[in-house]
Amino acid sequence: MSGEEKLSFIEIQLPYQKTLNGNLFPSIISPNPSLKFNLFNFIDTIKQQKPWLESLIHSSGALLLRGFPVNTASDFNEVVEAFGYEELPYVGGAAPRTNVVGRVFTANESPPDQKIPFHHEMAQVPEFPSKLFFFCEEEPGSGGETPIVLSHVIYERMKVRFPEFVEKLEKHGLIYTRILGAEDDPSSPIGRGWQSTFLTKDKSTAEERAARLGMKLEWMEDGVKTVMGPIPAIKYDKTRGHKIWFNSMVAAYTGWKDARNDPVKAVTFGDGTALPADVIYDCLRVLEEECIAIPWQKSDVLLLDNWAVLHSRRPFNPPRRILASLCK
Repeated sequence: MSGEEKLSFIEIQLPYQKTLNGNLFPSIISPNPSLKFNLFNFIDTIKQQKPWLESLIHSSGALLLRGFPVNTASDFNEVVEAFGYEELPYVGGAAPRTNVVGRVFTANESPPDQKIPFHHEMAQVPEFPSKLFFFCEEEPGSGGETPIVLSHVIYERMKVRFPEFVEKLEKHGLIYTRILGAEDDPSSPIGRGWQSTFLTKDKSTAEERAARLGMKLEWMEDGVKTVMGPIPAIKYDKTRGHKIWFNSMVAAYTGWKDARNDPVKAVTFGDGTALPADVIYDCLRVLEEECIAIPWQKSDVLLLDNWAVLHSRRPFNPPRRILASLCK
């Protein structure tokens, strides 16, 4: 890191972090306390120091920007744009979201008493973001952390613990099945209706967009069944040279429940056979054991490499407002 970078941003450590293979997870940077940052020079510094910031993201998998002058959704939008990643339209995702400004959306709007299980963002469709930004516009009253965990660690632990299961997962992949109404259901963590999922009210257009994702649609009297897969559940991260647990299996099996959906039927092996419940719940325990969860502070910006990290959401007491942006 150059002297100029040391003058602008400093790496800090918090008790929540883990050290894995010599790298802190996540990396955390804050402004040098001897400097006065405003949004303008913060944005400018991001652009100047993007190679260094990206090296932190690559080595750690996650980067928390804490203590910077990011106060509004518009400020956050400028931070996202400063990194220069192309936007990914939210087509095919399950969570109810609302566009706030520019490239900024609300994070999953499901009720605060519900936990959102670990997943890679949009792992159940072929076109998924490579990077995710989160922004804390309003701190939770309590709870509401966004736990994160390194995907290759989960793969390695599961392969040792359940080699036959992982072998079958690698061979067959997964099939995800979800039943959608026309409108969004804000009471459900997977309550996005088919009209906002496919950004249209026209069934034939929805079918075309689903087909481009490799998704089959089966129209029902009051909605549509979407069938996605078989789709890989284990991927190879070329930039880091290891396999990753790239799926939404635990999230679907334990969390895709609402008036329309039974989570046990929401995900199966790619050959159509049922997943073993004991293995799924053991995987959930492994995810919890390996994760870290840093309490949100107002103005926090968290950048996740979606190839490296699974994330979740803990229940919370309001208020809490976390915004998000997805990048190709």
